[in-house]
Amino acid sequence: MKSNLSFGVLVLLFFFAFSSFAQHAGSVPGDSATILAHLQKMDKSHPRLLWKKGEEKEVLQKVENDELLRNVHKAILAECDNLLAVAPVERIQIGRRLLDKSRECLRRVMQLAYAYRTTKEEKYLKRAEKELLAVAAFSDWNPSHFLDVAEMTMAVAIGYDWLYDQLSPASRQALKSAMLTKGIKPSYDSRYNWFLTAEHNWNQVCNAGMIFGALALAEDEPALAAGTISRAIQTIPRAMEAYGPDGGYPEGFGYWGYGTSFNVLFISALEKALGSDFGLTKIKGFSETASFYQSMVGPTGMVHNWGDSGLSEGVSPAMFWFAGREKDPSLLWRQRSILMAKSNGKITGNRILPTLLIWSPEQKLETISAPKSNIWVGQGDSPVAMFRTSWTDPNAIFVGFKAGSASVNHAHMDIGSFVLDVQGERWAMDFGPQEYNSLEERGIKLFGRTQDAERWDIFRYNNLVHNTLTFNGACQQVKGYAKIDQWSEEPMNQSVVSDLSTVYADQVETIKRGIALKEQKYVVVRDEIKTKNKTTHLRWTLLTAASARIVDGSTVELSQNGKKMYLIFESQNPLTLKTWTTVPTHDYDAPNPGTQLIGFESDLPANSTQAFTVYFTSSKNIQKAEPLNEWKGKSKK
Repeated sequence: MKSNLSFGVLVLLFFFAFSSFAQHAGSVPGDSATILAHLQKMDKSHPRLLWKKGEEKEVLQKVENDELLRNVHKAILAECDNLLAVAPVERIQIGRRLLDKSRECLRRVMQLAYAYRTTKEEKYLKRAEKELLAVAAFSDWNPSHFLDVAEMTMAVAIGYDWLYDQLSPASRQALKSAMLTKGIKPSYDSRYNWFLTAEHNWNQVCNAGMIFGALALAEDEPALAAGTISRAIQTIPRAMEAYGPDGGYPEGFGYWGYGTSFNVLFISALEKALGSDFGLTKIKGFSETASFYQSMVGPTGMVHNWGDSGLSEGVSPAMFWFAGREKDPSLLWRQRSILMAKSNGKITGNRILPTLLIWSPEQKLETISAPKSNIWVGQGDSPVAMFRTSWTDPNAIFVGFKAGSASVNHAHMDIGSFVLDVQGERWAMDFGPQEYNSLEERGIKLFGRTQDAERWDIFRYNNLVHNTLTFNGACQQVKGYAKIDQWSEEPMNQSVVSDLSTVYADQVETIKRGIALKEQKYVVVRDEIKTKNKTTHLRWTLLTAASARIVDGSTVELSQNGKKMYLIFESQNPLTLKTWTTVPTHDYDAPNPGTQLIGFESDLPANSTQAFTVYFTSSKNIQKAEPLNEWKGKSKK
C-alpha cells in the first residue's frame, strides 16, 4: 500500500514533528536527506534486517563448530516444533498493556523465521505466516502504551523481511499495511510519541521498533522511512548518553537487558542495511557497558538487583554483539556459564535468541577466559561498585554497592544499599520490584518520582527495607544524589566510599558510608554521621533470607543451608540489636515469605559525630576498621 501522503507533505510532516528534538542531536550525522541518500543506495532485496540473504551459511558454520552454539540452534528448532500446534496470540489486554502479546509474537516470529531460513522446512514458514497475519488483523497494537506497538512492529518487520520471498503477495500486503497504519504512523501522533524525549528504555525500544518497520518498507515508502530513521538517530542519544561516563545503566540490570538489547538491535539494523552506525557507538560509555552488565552478577548467579530489577540472570544476545565488536571474548564469561548449565532449557524464552547466533564471535565459547579485573566502579545517574575475590570460585566473596538517586527512572530508595555473596549464598539481599499490574489494578500510581509519590508507600520501594540507613523513620530525599567519592582496587583492600549527605539532607548534617572487602576474607561497612541540633534516631537494616540469632549486644549469627556468617557491630554509641518482620503494611503489597530484617537502632545525640562499623565474617578474625578519611583509594570524578 502506497502512502496517501506525497513525498513533499511527508517530509514537511516529519520536520514539523521533529523540530523540537533536532537541537539535541549534536554531531550525530543522521538528517533526513542523508538517510534518504543511504536508502537510495541500499540493496533493495530482502532479507536485510540484521541477517542478509546468504548469511545463513555463516551461522550454520558457527553452529557446526561450537557445541554450545549448536545446543542453542537445536533448542530453537525444538521450540519451533512445539509452536506448530499452538494457536497464534490473541488481542487480550492486561490492564493498560498488550505488551506480553507483542513480546510473545516477536519471540515466535523471530525463532520460526530463523528455523525456516536455516532448514528451509515449510512448516516453520507457514506457522510464522499464520502468526504474522493474526496480529496484522488486530484492531490496533495499543498505541497508548507505545512499547506494545514498538515490539509488535519489530516482530512483523522481521517476519516480513526474513520471509519476504516466500510470503504470498496478499500476505505481504497485509503485513505492510499493518506496519504502516498500526505501527509507524501512530508514532507521529503527539498523544503517543513522548518516547522521543525520554532518557530511558522507552526511547531505545520504541525507536528500535520504528526503524525496523521503516527499513523493512523502505523501497515502498522512502520518504516516511527516511524521516522515521532520521528522527530515531537524532533522538536515541537522549537515552544513550545515560551510559556515560563509564558504562553504567541507570535503570539497573533488568532494564539494561531491555533497553540495551533494543539499542543494539537498533545499531545492528542500521549497520547491516545502511552500512553505518551514524556515530552512535561513539557516545561515551556505550562501548563499556557490557562490563558493567557482567559485573552485576555474583558468584551465586544472582544479580545485584537494585531498583526495578529481577534477581535472575538470563542469556543475553546483546552481550555477544558487544564481545564481537569490542574483540573481548571475556565479556561472554557469564554467558558461557549459562549455556553450559544443564538448566538452560529456558533460553528459548528470550525473544531475540536467534541474534545470539548471528552476533556470536568466531572464538569457541568453551575456550573463553574469565575477566581480568575483580572490581567495576562507575558514576552516572546510578553510580555503583562491584568487587569480588574471584570470577571462577563459586564460593567467592562478592559485594555490590549502590549510590545514586531515587529520582532515576525505576529507582528505589536504596541509596547506600548493598548485596553480599559469600560461601555460595546471598546473605544481604534486595527484594527488587513488585509486579506492576498488581499495583496498578489497585489504583496505585506506581511511577511517581516526587517526594510524596505513592511509589514510596509500597513496602519494597522505600529505604526501610533496603540495606541502608533510616533516620527518624523518614524516607530518603528523592532529589538527593550520591556519587562514588573514592575507591580502591587493591586485591587485599577493595573498597568504595560515598557521601550520602544530600540523600538525608533534612535529617542529618553529613553521612558517609564506606564498604571494604578486607584480605579477601571479610567485609566491612562503616558509617560516619554528624547530627543536626536535635537527637536523631538511627535505624540500620540488612535484608536477608538467612535465619538470624542475636548472640549478644554486638553479635548476630546468620545461618542458611548449613552455612554461617556473623555480623559484628561496633560503636561508641549504645546500640539495640533487633529484627523486623517483612510482612507488608498494605493489602496491595506483595508477600515476602522467608525473609527478615536484621540490624540495630541507636539514638544519636544532637550536634555529635558518630561512627558505626559492621563486620561480615565467617571466622570472627578481623582487624579494627580505620576511619573513612584513612581509607586509601582513587577518586572517581
